[in-house]
Amino acid sequence: MEYEDKAGRPSRPPSPKQNVRKNLDFEPLSTTALILEDRPANLPAKPAEEAQKHRQQYEAMVVQAKKRELKEAQRRKKQLEERCRVEESIGNAVLTWNNEVLPNWETMWCSRKVRDLWWQGIPPSVRGKVWSLAIGNELNITHELFDICLARAKERWRSLTTGGPGTGVDSEDAGFPAADREASLELIKLDISRTFPSLCIFQQGGPYHDMLHSILGAYTCYRPDVGYVQGMSFIAAVLILNLDTADAFIAFSNLLNKPCQMAFFRVDHGLMLTYFAAFEVFFEENLPKLFAHFKKNNLTPDIYLIDWIFTLYSKSLPLDLACRIWDVFCRDGEEFLFRTALGVLKLFQDILTKMDFIHMAQFLTRLPEDLPAEELFASVATVQMQSRNKKWAQ
Repeated sequence: MEYEDKAGRPSRPPSPKQNVRKNLDFEPLSTTALILEDRPANLPAKPAEEAQKHRQQYEAMVVQAKKRELKEAQRRKKQLEERCRVEESIGNAVLTWNNEVLPNWETMWCSRKVRDLWWQGIPPSVRGKVWSLAIGNELNITHELFDICLARAKERWRSLTTGGPGTGVDSEDAGFPAADREASLELIKLDISRTFPSLCIFQQGGPYHDMLHSILGAYTCYRPDVGYVQGMSFIAAVLILNLDTADAFIAFSNLLNKPCQMAFFRVDHGLMLTYFAAFEVFFEENLPKLFAHFKKNNLTPDIYLIDWIFTLYSKSLPLDLACRIWDVFCRDGEEFLFRTALGVLKLFQDILTKMDFIHMAQFLTRLPEDLPAEELFASVATVQMQSRNKKWAQ
C-alpha cells in the first residue's frame, strides 16, 4: 500500500525504527540510545528482561551525562567569576597607578604599598609608562637621536640591498669592519622571522615588523661596538608591545646598558663566569639537594641561564608571565633575573632530581607552556638572596 503526504504526493512508509522512536516517551541522547531500539524484523525480538536491562543501562548513562553537564556548568561559572574578579582587580589597580602612583612617582614608587602592588603585576594599560620610569634614561637618548640612528640604518640597508656605496663610514663606526656591520643587518633580518613566530605580528608583512626592524637597526648604529646579538629581538619585541617606537628604543638602549646585559651581549667571558659563580653560591644555599644533583650530572649554569638572561625570559616562558617578571626586573634589576631562575628550579626540583643530564637540559631550555604565574611567583618569593651575610651585589 502506498502512503501519501498531506499534498497528496506518494511517500515512503515509515521504517520500524521510526515507529519505535514514536513510542519512546523521551528523546534519545545520541547513539547511546540505540541500546533501546528493537532488533531488526529478521531477528528474534528482545526478551523482556534484556529490554528492561537495556533501559536501566540507558537511564544510568543519562544520569552520568547530566552529572558531567552539571560539573562542566559549575566549572564555567567558577571560571567566569574568577575572570570577573581579576578584571575588577586590574581595574582598581589601574586607578591606583594612574591617580596615585604615576603623578607622585618620585615619592611613591619605593613605598611598601606600591611594592606590593608591583609584585601582583602591573596592569597592561600602564605597564609601558611604569617600565620607562623604572628603567630610566641614564643615556639621555632623545627622540631626535633615535631618528638620526634610524636614518643611518636605513641608508645602510639601501646600500646593502642595491650594492651601491652608502654614505661612507660614520665617525662612530671607525674601527668596525663593514663586514661586521653587514653581518649585523643580515642577522637582524633572520632573527626577526624567529621572534614570537606564533604571534605572527613581527614577521614580514606583520603589523610590528617594521617597528622591530627599525629599533634593532637603529641600535646597531647607536652602539656599533655591540652591534646586533641574537636574543635582542625578543627584548625589543616585548618593549614594542608596550611602548611606541621611539620610547621603546630609549628603554631598549638603557636596558642593554645595564652591567649584566652588557656583559652577556658583549660576551665578556670573565664577567659572565663571575655571574655564574655568584648564582651557584645562592643556588647551593637555597636548593642544596638539587645543586648536588646538578653537580653530579655536570649541568653547569650556562646551559640554561644564558637563554634566560639573553631574552629576559621572554623566549622561555609564556609572554604574559614573562611580562610579570619584567615588571619586577625593571624595579629590582639583575638580581631578580637570578632570583627568578632559582624560583624556577625550586618549583620543579622534585621533577629535576629524577632526571639525567640530557633530560634536565631539555626541560630547562623548554619550560612547560602552562606554567602558572602565581605558583612561580610564590616559589620566587621564598628564595633568599643572601648568603653568609652577603647580598647579591656583593
